[in-house]
Parts: sequence; structure tokens; C-alpha cells
Amino acid sequence: MENRETEDKEFEKENEAAEIADKKSKDKEDQEIVNKFLDRSESAIEFAYRKYGGLCYTVSNNILNSAEDSKECVNDTMLRAWNTIPPQKPNSLSAYLAKIARNLALDRYRFYHRKKRDCFSEVLEEAEDVFISDDMVERETDKKELMNAVNSFLEKLSDKKRRIFLGRYWFCESVGDLAKRYGSSENVISVNLSRTRRALKEYLKKEGFDIE
Repeated sequence: MENRETEDKEFEKENEAAEIADKKSKDKEDQEIVNKFLDRSESAIEFAYRKYGGLCYTVSNNILNSAEDSKECVNDTMLRAWNTIPPQKPNSLSAYLAKIARNLALDRYRFYHRKKRDCFSEVLEEAEDVFISDDMVERETDKKELMNAVNSFLEKLSDKKRRIFLGRYWFCESVGDLAKRYGSSENVISVNLSRTRRALKEYLKKEGFDIE
């Protein structure tokens, strides 16, 4: 039994070391792409598209549920990156591009005023008791303080819980897709999300945000 536990711990350490090495390699590649943007090399868009075009498409399509619109969002994302780097110099290129794609997709979603019940509608309804409206933010505090509070909460979560939460509420992934990714049932993922939402709600209350 002790040997098995020792082997498991060693296996976990090896996995952690491999993940760290992989992250360093990806960070180096990202920095090289960012440098191309900073140097105004047109190849920057090609490299960024090749590495993160799929991510940007997934983020956009999870919101828009339209291949054509999502492809346009990806192209617009690369153009927006070109126009904003410099002066911006993102520490995480993947997060920077994903944020741009998400915001562009949300703009399109609002423009179309979709009335059908889709993934994004479900996400908003599911989390309406936690996320604060712009009007409430203006009454209580500024958006920066709210985001800092949410980020502080997320940092306290385990890596898996944080990834599941962000997958659902940032990237608008379905519960079914998250269940497949993490080898769990949809019920387990739903319970996990519910508990995290409840914990976030209590955390924000303690931080002084007025949530009923």
C-alpha cells in the first residue's frame, strides 16, 4: 500500500514537472509572437492565427453558435491584436486574444438580439444570482474592484474547479462538454458549478457587494 502511494506521489511530481516545462515552452513561443507584433512584422498575425485561431473560434462559437460569424470574429480578433500591440504588451497572449474574441462575439450577440434559448442565454440565466449588472456596479463600486474581488476568489479555488468555472462562465462551454473533458458526469459538473457560484456569492457579500 505504501509503495503504491509513493508511486502515485512520484507520478504526480513527474506530471507537475512536465506541465511546468510545457508552460515555459509555450510562454517562450508566445513571447516570440508578441515581439513580432511589437516589431510590426506582418508574420505576427499568421503565427498568432496558427496557434490561437482555434481557441478564438471556440470562444466565439460558444457564444454565437454560428460558424460564419465566429470565423469573422477570429479575423477581427487578429486585426484588433495588430492594432493594439503595441501599445499593449500582453503577458499572456492566449488570454489576451481570447478576451478580444469574447468581447467581439458578445458585441455581435447583443447586436443580433437573439430571442432563442441558446448556450449563452443559459449561462446568463444560470449565473444571474451572482453576476452583477453594470448599474449595480456603478452604485456599489467600480468595475475594477469587482474584477479584483472575483479574481481573488478564483485564485483560492483548486485548479480543476477554477478551470471548470471559467470554462462555463468565461468561455460559455456546455456542461456536457465540460463533463467529457474532465471525465465526470454532467450532474457532478452541475453540482460543482452550483457550489462554486454559491461560494462566490457569499465571498462577494463579505467583500461588501450588495447581492440579494
